[in-house]
Amino acid sequence: MAILVVGSVAFDTLTTPSGQRKKILGGAATHFSLAASFFTDVRVVGVVGNDFTAEHEAVMTRKGVDTTGIEHAEGLSFHWTGSYEGTLGEAKTLGTDLNVFGSFDPKIPQSYKDSDYLFLANIDPVLQLRVREALPGVKMVAGDTMNYWIADHRENLLKVLREEDILIINDGEARLLTGEHNLVTAAKKVMELGPKSLVIKHGEYGATAFFSERSFNDKAASLTPFRAPALPIETVVDPTGAGDSFAGGFYGYIASQPALTPQVFRTAMFYGGVMGSFAVERFGTERLQEVTREEIDARFRLFQEISHLDLDRTV
Repeated sequence: MAILVVGSVAFDTLTTPSGQRKKILGGAATHFSLAASFFTDVRVVGVVGNDFTAEHEAVMTRKGVDTTGIEHAEGLSFHWTGSYEGTLGEAKTLGTDLNVFGSFDPKIPQSYKDSDYLFLANIDPVLQLRVREALPGVKMVAGDTMNYWIADHRENLLKVLREEDILIINDGEARLLTGEHNLVTAAKKVMELGPKSLVIKHGEYGATAFFSERSFNDKAASLTPFRAPALPIETVVDPTGAGDSFAGGFYGYIASQPALTPQVFRTAMFYGGVMGSFAVERFGTERLQEVTREEIDARFRLFQEISHLDLDRTV
Protein backbone atom coordinates (compact mmCIF):
# COMPACT_ATOMS: atom_id res chain seq x y z
CA MET A 1 0.00 0.00 0.00
CA ALA A 2 1.49 3.34 -1.05
CA ILE A 3 1.45 6.52 1.02
CA LEU A 4 1.46 9.89 -0.69
CA VAL A 5 2.89 12.63 1.55
CA VAL A 6 2.55 16.31 0.68
CA GLY A 7 4.72 18.77 2.56
CA SER A 8 8.02 20.57 2.86
CA VAL A 9 11.35 19.33 1.55
CA ALA A 10 13.72 21.86 3.02
CA PHE A 11 17.04 22.84 4.55
CA ASP A 12 17.62 23.57 8.22
CA THR A 13 20.32 25.54 9.97
CA LEU A 14 20.41 24.36 13.57
CA THR A 15 22.12 25.13 16.83
CA THR A 16 21.74 22.65 19.69
CA PRO A 17 23.85 21.88 22.77
CA SER A 18 25.60 19.31 20.55
CA GLY A 19 26.80 21.88 18.02
CA GLN A 20 25.71 23.63 14.85
CA ARG A 21 24.88 22.52 11.32
CA LYS A 22 24.22 24.77 8.35
CA LYS A 23 21.73 23.98 5.59
CA ILE A 24 21.26 20.31 6.28
CA LEU A 25 18.44 18.33 4.69
CA GLY A 26 15.16 18.63 6.58
CA GLY A 27 11.48 19.31 6.09
CA ALA A 28 8.35 17.53 7.25
CA ALA A 29 7.88 15.46 4.09
CA THR A 30 11.55 14.42 4.13
CA HIS A 31 11.53 13.09 7.69
CA PHE A 32 8.11 11.50 7.22
CA SER A 33 9.05 9.72 4.00
CA LEU A 34 12.33 8.33 5.34
CA ALA A 35 10.63 6.97 8.46
CA ALA A 36 7.67 5.51 6.56
CA SER A 37 9.86 3.94 3.87
CA PHE A 38 10.83 1.09 6.22
CA PHE A 39 7.23 -0.13 6.25
CA THR A 40 5.64 0.62 2.88
CA ASP A 41 5.99 2.45 -0.45
CA VAL A 42 6.17 6.24 -0.15
CA ARG A 43 5.56 8.97 -2.71
CA VAL A 44 6.44 12.63 -2.10
CA VAL A 45 4.93 15.86 -3.42
CA GLY A 46 6.89 19.01 -2.62
CA VAL A 47 8.92 21.81 -4.17
CA VAL A 48 12.66 22.58 -4.03
CA GLY A 49 15.00 25.13 -5.53
CA ASN A 50 18.28 25.11 -7.41
CA ASP A 51 20.23 24.42 -4.22
CA PHE A 52 18.59 21.00 -3.89
CA THR A 53 21.03 18.63 -5.59
CA ALA A 54 20.80 15.11 -6.95
CA GLU A 55 22.64 13.91 -3.85
CA HIS A 56 19.99 15.47 -1.61
CA GLU A 57 17.28 13.69 -3.58
CA ALA A 58 19.21 10.43 -3.39
CA VAL A 59 18.82 10.48 0.39
CA MET A 60 15.18 9.58 -0.26
CA THR A 61 15.49 7.51 -3.41
CA ARG A 62 18.08 5.23 -1.79
CA LYS A 63 15.33 4.27 0.66
CA GLY A 64 12.95 3.52 -2.19
CA VAL A 65 10.98 6.76 -1.87
CA ASP A 66 9.38 7.89 -5.14
CA THR A 67 10.40 11.53 -5.68
CA THR A 68 8.64 12.03 -9.03
CA GLY A 69 6.33 14.52 -7.32
CA ILE A 70 9.11 16.84 -6.14
CA GLU A 71 8.98 19.94 -8.32
CA HIS A 72 12.27 21.71 -9.10
CA ALA A 73 11.68 25.47 -9.33
CA GLU A 74 13.93 28.44 -9.99
CA GLY A 75 15.18 29.94 -6.75
CA LEU A 76 16.18 28.61 -3.34
CA SER A 77 14.56 25.89 -1.25
CA PHE A 78 12.66 26.51 1.96
CA HIS A 79 15.20 27.26 4.71
CA TRP A 80 14.49 27.28 8.44
CA THR A 81 16.98 28.52 11.05
CA GLY A 82 16.46 27.60 14.67
CA SER A 83 18.18 26.97 17.97
CA TYR A 84 17.60 24.97 21.13
CA GLU A 85 18.85 26.96 24.08
CA GLY A 86 18.96 25.36 27.50
CA THR A 87 16.26 22.82 26.67
CA LEU A 88 15.66 20.48 23.76
CA GLY A 89 11.92 20.61 24.32
CA GLU A 90 11.26 23.73 22.28
CA ALA A 91 13.02 25.39 19.36
CA LYS A 92 13.51 29.11 18.94
CA THR A 93 12.95 30.21 15.35
CA LEU A 94 15.69 32.56 14.18
CA GLY A 95 14.65 32.75 10.54
CA THR A 96 12.13 31.35 8.07
CA ASP A 97 12.90 31.78 4.37
CA LEU A 98 10.01 30.28 2.41
CA ASN A 99 11.69 30.91 -0.95
CA VAL A 100 10.10 28.63 -3.61
CA PHE A 101 7.89 27.06 -0.93
CA GLY A 102 6.09 30.38 -0.63
CA SER A 103 4.35 29.78 -3.96
CA PHE A 104 3.98 26.02 -3.56
CA ASP A 105 1.10 24.65 -5.62
CA PRO A 106 1.01 20.86 -5.14
CA LYS A 107 0.91 18.94 -8.42
CA ILE A 108 -0.09 15.29 -8.19
CA PRO A 109 1.60 13.12 -10.86
CA GLN A 110 -0.71 10.75 -12.69
CA SER A 111 1.33 7.82 -11.34
CA TYR A 112 0.39 8.91 -7.81
CA LYS A 113 -3.37 8.93 -8.38
CA ASP A 114 -3.74 5.33 -7.23
CA SER A 115 -2.18 6.00 -3.80
CA ASP A 116 -3.95 4.15 -1.00
CA TYR A 117 -3.00 6.44 1.88
CA LEU A 118 -2.57 10.20 2.05
CA PHE A 119 -0.61 12.18 4.61
CA LEU A 120 -1.11 15.94 4.68
CA ALA A 121 1.98 17.31 6.39
CA ASN A 122 2.12 20.75 7.98
CA ILE A 123 1.26 23.14 5.13
CA ASP A 124 -1.45 25.71 4.37
CA PRO A 125 -4.84 24.03 4.95
CA VAL A 126 -6.03 25.46 1.62
CA LEU A 127 -3.37 23.33 -0.08
CA GLN A 128 -4.15 20.34 2.13
CA LEU A 129 -7.80 20.46 1.11
CA ARG A 130 -6.90 20.88 -2.56
CA VAL A 131 -4.78 17.74 -2.45
CA ARG A 132 -7.48 15.81 -0.60
CA GLU A 133 -10.06 16.74 -3.22
CA ALA A 134 -7.68 15.65 -5.99
CA LEU A 135 -7.48 12.16 -4.47
CA PRO A 136 -11.07 11.16 -3.64
CA GLY A 137 -10.31 7.44 -3.81
CA VAL A 138 -7.69 7.14 -1.08
CA LYS A 139 -8.35 4.56 1.62
CA MET A 140 -7.32 6.78 4.53
CA VAL A 141 -6.27 10.38 5.20
CA ALA A 142 -4.05 11.52 8.06
CA GLY A 143 -2.72 14.98 8.68
CA ASP A 144 -0.74 17.41 10.78
CA THR A 145 -1.01 21.12 11.46
CA MET A 146 0.52 23.79 13.72
CA ASN A 147 -0.34 26.79 15.90
CA TYR A 148 -0.11 29.29 13.04
CA TRP A 149 -2.79 27.58 10.96
CA ILE A 150 -4.97 26.97 14.02
CA ALA A 151 -4.87 30.59 15.16
CA ASP A 152 -4.90 32.49 11.87
CA HIS A 153 -6.48 30.11 9.33
CA ARG A 154 -9.04 28.32 11.45
CA GLU A 155 -11.91 28.41 8.94
CA ASN A 156 -9.87 26.70 6.24
CA LEU A 157 -8.36 24.26 8.74
CA LEU A 158 -11.81 23.15 9.90
CA LYS A 159 -12.66 22.22 6.32
CA VAL A 160 -9.62 19.95 6.20
CA LEU A 161 -10.36 18.32 9.55
CA ARG A 162 -13.70 17.14 8.25
CA GLU A 163 -11.81 15.15 5.60
CA GLU A 164 -9.29 13.44 7.89
CA ASP A 165 -9.41 10.00 9.43
CA ILE A 166 -6.49 10.63 11.79
CA LEU A 167 -5.10 13.93 13.07
CA ILE A 168 -1.63 14.04 14.65
CA ILE A 169 -0.87 17.13 16.76
CA ASN A 170 0.85 18.02 20.04
CA ASP A 171 -0.54 19.04 23.43
CA GLY A 172 -0.41 22.78 22.81
CA GLU A 173 -2.05 22.50 19.42
CA ALA A 174 -4.90 20.40 20.84
CA ARG A 175 -5.52 22.99 23.54
CA LEU A 176 -5.35 25.90 21.10
CA LEU A 177 -7.70 24.20 18.67
CA THR A 178 -10.38 23.54 21.30
CA GLY A 179 -9.78 26.07 24.06
CA GLU A 180 -9.72 23.18 26.54
CA HIS A 181 -6.83 22.61 28.94
CA ASN A 182 -7.80 19.04 29.85
CA LEU A 183 -6.52 16.82 27.04
CA VAL A 184 -9.30 14.24 27.32
CA THR A 185 -11.92 16.96 26.91
CA ALA A 186 -9.85 18.56 24.15
CA ALA A 187 -9.58 15.24 22.32
CA LYS A 188 -13.34 14.74 22.33
CA LYS A 189 -13.86 18.22 20.90
CA VAL A 190 -11.21 17.69 18.21
CA MET A 191 -12.93 14.52 17.01
CA GLU A 192 -16.26 16.33 16.94
CA LEU A 193 -14.64 18.57 14.31
CA GLY A 194 -14.17 15.63 11.96
CA PRO A 195 -11.20 13.31 12.59
CA LYS A 196 -12.18 9.76 13.47
CA SER A 197 -9.09 9.31 15.63
CA LEU A 198 -6.57 11.62 17.24
CA VAL A 199 -2.93 11.20 18.24
CA ILE A 200 -1.59 13.79 20.68
CA LYS A 201 2.21 13.92 20.92
CA HIS A 202 3.81 14.72 24.26
CA GLY A 203 7.38 15.16 23.05
CA GLU A 204 9.83 13.28 25.26
CA TYR A 205 6.89 11.84 27.23
CA GLY A 206 5.36 9.79 24.42
CA ALA A 207 1.95 10.08 22.77
CA THR A 208 -1.71 9.29 23.44
CA ALA A 209 -4.25 7.95 20.95
CA PHE A 210 -7.94 8.83 21.28
CA PHE A 211 -10.72 7.07 19.41
CA SER A 212 -14.33 7.69 18.45
CA GLU A 213 -17.15 5.37 17.47
CA ARG A 214 -16.06 5.98 13.86
CA SER A 215 -12.43 4.88 14.37
CA PHE A 216 -12.86 1.22 13.43
CA ASN A 217 -15.32 -0.83 11.42
CA ASP A 218 -15.60 -3.23 14.33
CA LYS A 219 -18.35 -1.83 16.57
CA ALA A 220 -17.09 -3.99 19.43
CA ALA A 221 -13.59 -2.50 19.29
CA SER A 222 -12.20 -0.93 22.43
CA LEU A 223 -12.29 2.88 22.33
CA THR A 224 -10.24 3.37 25.49
CA PRO A 225 -7.48 6.00 25.05
CA PHE A 226 -4.07 4.41 24.62
CA ARG A 227 -0.83 5.91 25.94
CA ALA A 228 2.50 4.96 24.38
CA PRO A 229 5.53 6.05 26.39
CA ALA A 230 8.68 7.48 24.89
CA LEU A 231 11.79 5.34 24.94
CA PRO A 232 14.55 6.77 27.15
CA ILE A 233 17.34 7.90 24.82
CA GLU A 234 20.88 8.41 26.06
CA THR A 235 21.97 10.80 23.29
CA VAL A 236 19.61 13.48 21.99
CA VAL A 237 21.29 15.69 19.40
CA ASP A 238 18.51 17.28 17.34
CA PRO A 239 14.76 16.89 18.00
CA THR A 240 13.70 18.93 14.95
CA GLY A 241 12.31 16.06 12.87
CA ALA A 242 11.11 13.85 15.71
CA GLY A 243 7.40 14.56 15.28
CA ASP A 244 7.43 14.02 11.52
CA SER A 245 9.48 10.84 11.95
CA PHE A 246 6.95 9.64 14.53
CA ALA A 247 4.17 10.28 12.01
CA GLY A 248 6.09 8.40 9.31
CA GLY A 249 6.67 5.33 11.44
CA PHE A 250 3.12 5.39 12.78
CA TYR A 251 1.36 5.83 9.44
CA GLY A 252 3.83 3.67 7.53
CA TYR A 253 3.06 0.75 9.80
CA ILE A 254 -0.69 1.27 9.46
CA ALA A 255 -0.34 1.29 5.66
CA SER A 256 1.56 -2.00 5.81
CA GLN A 257 -1.34 -3.80 7.46
CA PRO A 258 -4.43 -5.25 5.74
CA ALA A 259 -6.89 -3.41 8.02
CA LEU A 260 -6.96 -0.83 10.78
CA THR A 261 -7.77 -2.50 14.09
CA PRO A 262 -7.20 -1.30 17.66
CA GLN A 263 -4.16 -3.59 17.89
CA VAL A 264 -2.68 -2.25 14.65
CA PHE A 265 -3.23 1.31 15.89
CA ARG A 266 -1.52 0.57 19.22
CA THR A 267 1.42 -1.15 17.54
CA ALA A 268 1.73 1.77 15.10
CA MET A 269 2.07 4.14 18.05
CA PHE A 270 5.13 2.22 19.19
CA TYR A 271 6.71 2.12 15.75
CA GLY A 272 6.14 5.87 15.57
CA GLY A 273 8.01 6.22 18.84
CA VAL A 274 10.82 4.05 17.52
CA MET A 275 11.34 6.19 14.43
CA GLY A 276 11.15 9.41 16.41
CA SER A 277 13.75 8.08 18.84
CA PHE A 278 16.18 7.35 16.01
CA ALA A 279 15.65 10.75 14.39
CA VAL A 280 16.83 12.70 17.44
CA GLU A 281 20.14 10.87 17.74
CA ARG A 282 21.85 12.81 14.95
CA PHE A 283 21.40 16.12 13.15
CA GLY A 284 18.74 16.37 10.46
CA THR A 285 18.09 13.12 8.62
CA GLU A 286 21.52 11.64 9.29
CA ARG A 287 20.36 8.85 11.60
CA LEU A 288 17.34 7.92 9.51
CA GLN A 289 19.63 7.54 6.51
CA GLU A 290 21.73 4.94 8.30
CA VAL A 291 19.26 3.03 10.47
CA THR A 292 18.41 -0.53 9.49
CA ARG A 293 15.22 -2.52 9.80
CA GLU A 294 17.02 -4.82 12.21
CA GLU A 295 17.77 -1.87 14.50
CA ILE A 296 14.17 -0.71 14.23
CA ASP A 297 12.81 -4.10 15.24
CA ALA A 298 15.32 -4.40 18.09
CA ARG A 299 14.25 -1.03 19.49
CA PHE A 300 10.59 -2.00 19.08
CA ARG A 301 11.28 -5.02 21.27
CA LEU A 302 12.69 -2.65 23.90
CA PHE A 303 9.38 -0.78 23.79
CA GLN A 304 7.60 -4.07 24.37
CA GLU A 305 9.76 -4.81 27.38
CA ILE A 306 9.34 -1.46 29.12
CA SER A 307 5.62 -1.18 28.38
CA HIS A 308 4.50 -4.82 28.47
CA LEU A 309 2.85 -4.36 25.06
CA ASP A 310 0.87 -7.51 24.32
CA LEU A 311 0.94 -8.15 20.59
CA ASP A 312 -1.36 -11.13 20.94
CA ARG A 313 -4.18 -9.01 22.24
CA THR A 314 -7.09 -8.99 19.79
CA VAL A 315 -9.45 -6.29 21.06
